[in-house]
Amino acid sequence: MSNMEIKAKIDQACRVAEDFTKLYYDTIDKRRHLISRLYLETGLLSWNGNGVKGHEDIQKFIIDLPTSDHTLVTLDAQPILDSAVSGQLTFIIQASGTVKYQDKTPKTFQQNFVVTAQGDKWKIVSDCLRIQEPFSK
Repeated sequence: MSNMEIKAKIDQACRVAEDFTKLYYDTIDKRRHLISRLYLETGLLSWNGNGVKGHEDIQKFIIDLPTSDHTLVTLDAQPILDSAVSGQLTFIIQASGTVKYQDKTPKTFQQNFVVTAQGDKWKIVSDCLRIQEPFSK
C-alpha cells in the first residue's frame, strides 16, 4: 500500500469517525430504543467493566442506564490494516468528552469503538467505555 493510499484511508477513517460518533451519541442520548442497530449481532460492549455480548442484550443494558447527555471533546480514528482484518474495511475510533447522567455532575469519559463496514452502514464490533475517575491507591 502506497503512502497516498494510506493517507486516503486515514482521511476516510476520520470522516467516518465524525459521522458515526454524531449518530452514536445522538442515538444513546435521545433514541436508545434504536441503539442495537449500530452494533453487529455479535457485537461486544464493555461499559465501565461490565461486559455485554450481542446487539439485543447491549440494547437492554443501555436502555437501563440513567438518561445521558454526552459532549464530545476529542475524536481520533485510524484504519486497521487490511491484512489484520482479511480486507474488511474496519476502523478504530477513539472518543472522549463529558457525560452527564440525569441531574448529576458531568463526568469525563473515554470510549473506543472498532467499527466495520456492512454494506453502506457502519456496525460496532467492539465498544469500550470508561468513566474517568481519579486513580486512588
